[in-house]
Amino acid sequence: MSISRRTLLRGASVLPLAAGHFGFSAFAQTAPAAPGAAQAPPILFVHGNGDHAALWITTLWRMESNGVPRDRMLAINFTDPLARTDDKVEQPNRSSTEDQRRELGEAIKELKRHTGAARVALVGNSRGGNPIRGYIKNGGGADVSHAVLCGVPNHGVYDWEQNLGNEFNGRGPFLRGLNDGDSEVTPGTAFLTLRSDGIDKYAQADGRFVGKPGTSTGVTADGPALKGATNLVLGAIDHRETAFHPRAFREIFKFLAGREPDRIAIAPEAEVRLSGLVTGTPGGVQTNRPVAGATVEVHRVSPDTGERLGGPLYSAQTGADGRWGPAKVDPSWNLEIVLLSAGSTTTHFYRSPFPRSSDVVHLRAARPLGPADAGAGAVVLMSRPRGYFGLPRDVVLFDGKQPADVKPGVPTDSVSTLRLPAAEAGRAVASQFNEERIVARAWPASENRIALAEFTY
Repeated sequence: MSISRRTLLRGASVLPLAAGHFGFSAFAQTAPAAPGAAQAPPILFVHGNGDHAALWITTLWRMESNGVPRDRMLAINFTDPLARTDDKVEQPNRSSTEDQRRELGEAIKELKRHTGAARVALVGNSRGGNPIRGYIKNGGGADVSHAVLCGVPNHGVYDWEQNLGNEFNGRGPFLRGLNDGDSEVTPGTAFLTLRSDGIDKYAQADGRFVGKPGTSTGVTADGPALKGATNLVLGAIDHRETAFHPRAFREIFKFLAGREPDRIAIAPEAEVRLSGLVTGTPGGVQTNRPVAGATVEVHRVSPDTGERLGGPLYSAQTGADGRWGPAKVDPSWNLEIVLLSAGSTTTHFYRSPFPRSSDVVHLRAARPLGPADAGAGAVVLMSRPRGYFGLPRDVVLFDGKQPADVKPGVPTDSVSTLRLPAAEAGRAVASQFNEERIVARAWPASENRIALAEFTY
């Protein structure tokens, strides 16, 4: 898919280009450049299976807080982020390895054009590492100075004779092609892999996380490591945290900038502007295809009760490009973002304060209400997109209790569901993940509404 060139430079500001694909910031508000910040090459962040650019929001903020200009960073949105069951067999709204490699190449070309740099750095999480490796190995190394692979299943999620066409099969043609030879990296590009010390659910010896408990996967916790790369073990972090945890940020920054970051904490801005993309789930498949005609509202809410404080701060419909915003907010405000879209569940996102501006506050409607929700007066979800809920590793409380649908041991679950009787619709529901606390309001399920407390950290 080709890029429609709608990038407009206005001084140091860059407006979004190709909605649904890439997001340059519309804002030039960054922390003062730290010493040596210019040493880092332009950086392209690549999300994983079914995900979108919004997962990189805290990484972008931390980079900005260490002096990396926002307009030297880009976070891609693959059009169809979910992998096919068989890489060579078409599936509606799913992508092949070649689809992703092509879109990544377009994003690299645009980042080079925008920055004037000869080479860029690529940072990928999970499936995002597959197009990175494929692009570099198939002639793109001259464009890429550094490749950071975070929790990438470089040797597969499993290594079996069955399902050889699946791109996550270490015995299949895709990964065998990437891993053949004495070295598993491409000369001329510096490679770093980051992995968990045993609790990445996609680097497990037992097949229980791929539907075959008791069957050996042929893969171990060392699966993400590559011969010829710098390989680091980050400790007891989960699959997503290999990219989005503060420990991961430190190693990514060091590798790209050649020095320790000045700070891990995010430096707040005095004025925050938020915008993003509304995407859809045609046929129940998560995509990054834009949704036109969706209404987005932004409200300030009480951090203690979730109740709205005053009228809407922002309310507008998306155009053909699916974009919403900008909404101007204070960095101390808790927010409720409401997404109303035809044919979808009206979703009330409750979020902690946004310390900095972002143009990748992307929104997808919550799942439809289903048979399991029958009889519920209200449904509230608790979600952690940048990691999983680990028990007993983390403090995880939902409405004052440890949620029963979060399994202990290897962190596996990133969403928990609370169903309330009709008499309790409208009341406050508190969610707690370690030090982050969000209070949502339980909206009536009879109105096809779901409340979603979404953790940022």
